[in-house]
Amino acid sequence: MIELEGLPELVDPVLIAAFEGWNDAGEASSGALAHLESEWKATPLVELDPEDYYDFQVTRPIVELGDGLTRSIVWPSTRLMVARPPGSERDVVLLRGIEPNMRWRTFCSEIVGICLELGVETAVLLGALLNDSPHTRPVPIVGTVSDPGLARSLNLEMTRYEGPTGIVGVLQHSLGAAGTKTVSLWASVPHYVAQPPNPKATLALLRRIEDLLDIPMPLGELPDEARAWEHGVDELAAQDSEVAEYVRELEERKDAAELPEASGDAIAAEFERYLRRRDHDSDG
Repeated sequence: MIELEGLPELVDPVLIAAFEGWNDAGEASSGALAHLESEWKATPLVELDPEDYYDFQVTRPIVELGDGLTRSIVWPSTRLMVARPPGSERDVVLLRGIEPNMRWRTFCSEIVGICLELGVETAVLLGALLNDSPHTRPVPIVGTVSDPGLARSLNLEMTRYEGPTGIVGVLQHSLGAAGTKTVSLWASVPHYVAQPPNPKATLALLRRIEDLLDIPMPLGELPDEARAWEHGVDELAAQDSEVAEYVRELEERKDAAELPEASGDAIAAEFERYLRRRDHDSDG
């Protein structure tokens, strides 16, 4: 267990976490964490020892070149950082790592212990999965929560998935068992355009986090990047008639399944985001 010494006292901290690998289609969830670390200028808190959890023949370290012939080794790991978002009265702990190769229960137990020491009472875990959703429509976000009452209060569309899980599912279970209110959010990435990055899915996750935590997300260039990504996929699909027809079928299926009130909910949510951002800008 890592001893946490000399750390700043955090104010009502919330955890946001994502892992590269099986849980991270299109690198949408890890991209969201990397974006927040950069935009919020997060500072390091603690790093887990990679020797305990990674098989380096499976998840290999990376050699990087510095000035001249200087080389450095970057080891696969899981790191926790902290940031105070502008205009927020609480701290955010950002956890970004690579899904471990072994000792998952010990891995999760170590993270839970760190969160308890930091005073984290709420956690938002991010993931992304491949799905048959069309790239031209809003990115579906589904989730799971640590208790049904929390789901109702968050107005969260619940997934009914049963089957193999990744480290996000195991960590959510471990945090919930320790008494932490836990939400996992999953973005649906079109399976026919799975290669990373997917800024549209990353943007959708950040907006859903904003709804849950009432903390304005720094979107930066992501809206422009999402539009450019969608336009690029449009052009690629137009070059293949079979792909174009398949996308149209997905669009029709999606539109037929959407209830009229769903569009109203989306408009209401977007208006609430606008009001929060307007109030935040006024305070600033």
